[in-house]
Amino acid sequence: MAGIIGRKIGMTRIFDEVGEQVPVTVIEAGPCPVTYVRTEKDDGYAAVQLGFGVQKVKRAPRAETGHVAKAGLSGAPRVLREFRLAPDQAIEVGQSLTVEQFEPGDRVKVTGTNKGKGFQGVVRRHGFTGRPASHGHPLSRNPGSIGPGTDPSRVIKGKKMPGRMGGVRHTVINLQVVQVDPEHNLIFVKGGVPGTRDSFVFITK
Repeated sequence: MAGIIGRKIGMTRIFDEVGEQVPVTVIEAGPCPVTYVRTEKDDGYAAVQLGFGVQKVKRAPRAETGHVAKAGLSGAPRVLREFRLAPDQAIEVGQSLTVEQFEPGDRVKVTGTNKGKGFQGVVRRHGFTGRPASHGHPLSRNPGSIGPGTDPSRVIKGKKMPGRMGGVRHTVINLQVVQVDPEHNLIFVKGGVPGTRDSFVFITK
């Protein structure tokens, strides 16, 4: 099963058959034209390259415009992404993939770039509890001792320290598709997905 590229619209809630509310993320996904197909014979693996959105002509690289012109597209997509294919799947260049490949109840994984939160300390970044605060400790949120003394006289690699938080690619797996709206190219996924509003996400089964 290939995937699809989408744009996160935001979160809302819908009600199921028994009237219980379900928190969902609304994603505008597709239609995604197939711009290139890789095969086991030529490339060593089977995959399909999909596009999403359209760039302005003056901003699109000529190489990219020429590449997608072979698939019958007049403009270069804003996003190009490869998705692996099963050996028995037959997808051709120029074909478009839509949200119709998903059904309510399907389990998917969604990949996106989560929100950047800047430089943060260990309490927020790693969930440290901090020092006792009953009498106003002057260093209640600092990390404390960061390494052994005489031996080995250095900070061990991988130590949880303050630093930049967020702004990295993140994948959430085993999310449930609650509803699909092919008419408006919308897919409703239960729970939250990485990224801000209007950010691009990649959905695969």
